[in-house]
Amino acid sequence: MMIAIPFAAAVLFGGGVPAQEDRAVYEGKDGPGRGKQVVLVSGDEEYRSEELMPQLGKILAVHHGFRCTVLFAINKTTGEIDPVVTDNIPGLETLEKADLMVIAARFRNLPDEQMKHVDAYLNSGRPVIGLRTATHAFNFKGASSYAKWGFNSKAQGFEGGFGRQVLGETWINHHGSHGKESSRGVIAEDAKGHPIVKGCEDIWGPTDVYTVRLPLPGDSKPLVMGQVLEGMNPTDKPVTGKKNEPMMPVAWIKSYTGSSGKKARVFTTTMGDSQDFKSEGVRRMLVNACYWATGMEDKIPDRAKVDFVGTYTPLPFKFGGHRKGVKPSEHALK
Repeated sequence: MMIAIPFAAAVLFGGGVPAQEDRAVYEGKDGPGRGKQVVLVSGDEEYRSEELMPQLGKILAVHHGFRCTVLFAINKTTGEIDPVVTDNIPGLETLEKADLMVIAARFRNLPDEQMKHVDAYLNSGRPVIGLRTATHAFNFKGASSYAKWGFNSKAQGFEGGFGRQVLGETWINHHGSHGKESSRGVIAEDAKGHPIVKGCEDIWGPTDVYTVRLPLPGDSKPLVMGQVLEGMNPTDKPVTGKKNEPMMPVAWIKSYTGSSGKKARVFTTTMGDSQDFKSEGVRRMLVNACYWATGMEDKIPDRAKVDFVGTYTPLPFKFGGHRKGVKPSEHALK
């Protein structure tokens, strides 16, 4: 169930919106993930992470036992979910007790008071999962104590910011034709026995393949390659030529070591649009990745349950195309 806190007991933040009404919280039911806390950070203008993340949180909580907190870009005046607002994701202090951060953000310009929690988490050595635009999650305008995490950072040791240093790549370009060429995920030959891809037979999504520089840095290991298709249907043929020769990785694992000296597990996929999530293979890959990232790969089922919890009717990717007037409470478990 989703936690509801009475208005009178809530602490107010800017604009008079009660804290704790700015997020969705799903208590874990029975399952291997019980006792683990996952914080899912949404905030992108195009790919509807504000719709994907609540559904992923529900699946993790209801089918697998994880306690999940979903955070959103919030309009400070109305309390509505508004991914166009780039400087406000309340609730990031919940990362202090998180066992896993899942992030699907794009060009966020967060204030130091919020960004400090992300920075502390990254330095703690705890695991990270990044989806789609998380490769360019942050873009700071003006002075910031955390500019090193910006997607175009040139700070020594932090070149490419959060995307390049933690996830393995920052924003480069579209490799497939955006909105015209969809992506089929093909499990890499030497990764077919990896627990993250267990039971993932139909990885497909309407989003295009992103460009990444090869080879990926450090100890990165590609798990899924992105086959560019001629059109926007899973039955379309692969394009011929250099776009698939070679194919770009669309999912990989690596590690990241922050100031604590502790090595964190990292999973990145450049898939992760809300429409991609309609693919059972994509959903299972993300659920399996949560098990793996939290050190529970031995508990991944042969076919992890990824049935939708409640209804899931996401809007297509489009700048400014989010549902207007939605508050976090509307993502409660019914």
